[in-house]
Amino acid sequence: MDTKNLNFDTKLIHAGHYDEAFGSATVPIYQTSTFAFKNAEHGARCFADYDEGYIYTRINNPTIQALENSISELEKGYGGIATSSGMGACTSIYMALLDKDSHLLSTASVYGTSRGVMENHFSRFGVQSTYIDTSDLELVKKSIRPDTRVLFIETPSNPTIQLTDIKECAKIAHDNGSILVVDNTFSSPCLQNPLEMGADVVFHSLTKFINGHADVVGGIIVTKTRELYEMIRPLMISMGCNMDPHQAYLVIRGIKTLGIRMERSQQNAMKIAEWLEKNPKVDWIKYPGLKSYRQQELFRKQMKGPGAMMSFELKGGIEAGRQLMNNVRVATLAVSLGGVETLIQHPASMTHSGFSKEDREKAGITDGLVRYSVGIEDADDLIRDLEQAFESI
Repeated sequence: MDTKNLNFDTKLIHAGHYDEAFGSATVPIYQTSTFAFKNAEHGARCFADYDEGYIYTRINNPTIQALENSISELEKGYGGIATSSGMGACTSIYMALLDKDSHLLSTASVYGTSRGVMENHFSRFGVQSTYIDTSDLELVKKSIRPDTRVLFIETPSNPTIQLTDIKECAKIAHDNGSILVVDNTFSSPCLQNPLEMGADVVFHSLTKFINGHADVVGGIIVTKTRELYEMIRPLMISMGCNMDPHQAYLVIRGIKTLGIRMERSQQNAMKIAEWLEKNPKVDWIKYPGLKSYRQQELFRKQMKGPGAMMSFELKGGIEAGRQLMNNVRVATLAVSLGGVETLIQHPASMTHSGFSKEDREKAGITDGLVRYSVGIEDADDLIRDLEQAFESI
């Protein structure tokens, strides 16, 4: 089926699927490590061109390829590269695009491990990195260097829910001869398509909204061009960051409900954000759907919806954050995000506790900041849960 002209929700069900030999209505799990060739000539053709057939699951596999084709179409790119985790995707990008004495410029409040692996490991091989507020375009222009190979942004950022102008960053990067990479995990292709706005590479932690059921760890890269695809895919294969067929099957199953899950979680998020905005124990809240959100114009320009992620600042700092974490009952106290269940976490005492207070504050991660990933439960139950937990502060 040619799905290119179908609407988004229809593509979620059908994009990437192929005519299966036995007429299966769903993509089968090809749980095999290796594939038999028809003859020696066929084997040679497969190694010369992966499109000729399958060789070995670390290299290519029909189940994984169906997922890659689906998300590539949803992101409007050249090709998808599925990986074992979101960090597998991130690391494959770093390895393929950066080398000794090259420079990466990135969002200060980017996902902690995306930053940590660069500062703690890639730095050992001569790769330099700088982390700034990429929502400040003048600062981006001042900070980009002749040796900046990659401008790496996350928008909305984790956990500060700050937006960066993708279109303008693409211009800045390309004028400098750099590659723009966008972590689109928080939005998913449902709400944002960075490649259409000039990005060169987009990637996701599939663990989050795209799969949406907190039962799979996975990642995917989508490139705008064949050239970038051919730079990154062989590197991913050599490093062994490939996805497993059963992982791919579960993500394909999860992606079919992305549209309706996102619709419900956004409705919930809006109701909860409006309640939090009036709460006397909250200093501020960042959620793009609120009229008070300071980047309202940019939100409307580059996103199709406000999403299900928010952050808010508790009066009382770290201790107030701990008290809230210890007293929620419906929301799950856990890292990750984007599932059908609501998750809550306190970065200063949890995910970003390894960073110095100074580095946290530079990234906008204050002591009382709470990150809240809204699921598809009943919004009134979630509000009552927060209400009773606030009483402990």
